[in-house]
Amino acid sequence: MRCAVLHAPGDIRVEQRADPVVGSGESLVRVTSVGLCGSDLHWFAAGAIGDAAISRPLVLGHEMAGVVVSGPLAGRSVGFDPALPCGRCRECGSGLEHLCTRMRFAGHGDTDGGLRELLAWPDHGLHVLPDGYDPASGSLLEPLGVAVHAADLAHLRYGWAVAVIGCGPIGLLLVQLAALSGCDVVAVEPLPHRRAAALRAGASTAVAPEEVVRGAGLDSTCDAAFEVSGADDGLARAADLVRPGARIVLVGIPDQDSTTFTASTMRRKGLTLASARRMTADAYRRAIALAVRGAVDLSWSTSHRFALDAAPEAFATAARREGLKVVVDVSR
Repeated sequence: MRCAVLHAPGDIRVEQRADPVVGSGESLVRVTSVGLCGSDLHWFAAGAIGDAAISRPLVLGHEMAGVVVSGPLAGRSVGFDPALPCGRCRECGSGLEHLCTRMRFAGHGDTDGGLRELLAWPDHGLHVLPDGYDPASGSLLEPLGVAVHAADLAHLRYGWAVAVIGCGPIGLLLVQLAALSGCDVVAVEPLPHRRAAALRAGASTAVAPEEVVRGAGLDSTCDAAFEVSGADDGLARAADLVRPGARIVLVGIPDQDSTTFTASTMRRKGLTLASARRMTADAYRRAIALAVRGAVDLSWSTSHRFALDAAPEAFATAARREGLKVVVDVSR
């Protein structure tokens, strides 16, 4: 089978590997589409993400959809839960499987991801989708699950004002979810085409980051904020935008594995920080339900689609932030 393999920073190669061996409780799935995530771009740019560094050639990709070839769900279209918790640790026993310290995760560490034609995956990590469901939208279900989990952490309430700092694909999904919850959304994004996308997603206002610095009448009005940019000053901007007693949810991954904020602002406002780590299994199930019934529209989020053989170009395009979501059509 063909695979897109990361060998070193910036070095993605399409090569042949043996087909996977299917184990007990697993199904063989033909991968149809894989979305490129911000975390994939960290691997691509630096060969690392946080304190995890590449130790061998790695197949990236965890935003995956496919069609089951063999197993109990043969012939069905499925979305993948890319997280495989151990099920035995204290976190798993406490209902915090997404925080499992022994987690295997597609496209991370020693677990190859979805940028390959065939994938053997545990049956409990496969979620049936309607027949004919668009594969590109299927690959967006995992980031929607991440957004649902982040929205849960914000404790959103109807009628709130909400700030979304950074309008990449997950930021845009958070704009949709907040608007769906009846919130008035302020989007903060440096790229004009993504500000326009934020307005399409339901934001009432979309401004450049420097407008927050100047004030623009936005200061201290929001009831909650999502920091999705990963930019070093993103948290500080979020703190400027929210009212005293508000909650900020950290979603973005910074390039240097650190972020800064003005301590006096955080302290005097009595702000609460919550960190979003991937998603819960329940958030993924709810994300699928929202997308399948059309409550959240994923159809326009994909701006670029590439065949698997063009995976290096797909990564380069995503790294330049030229569009919205970049998807690799593995079956092409």
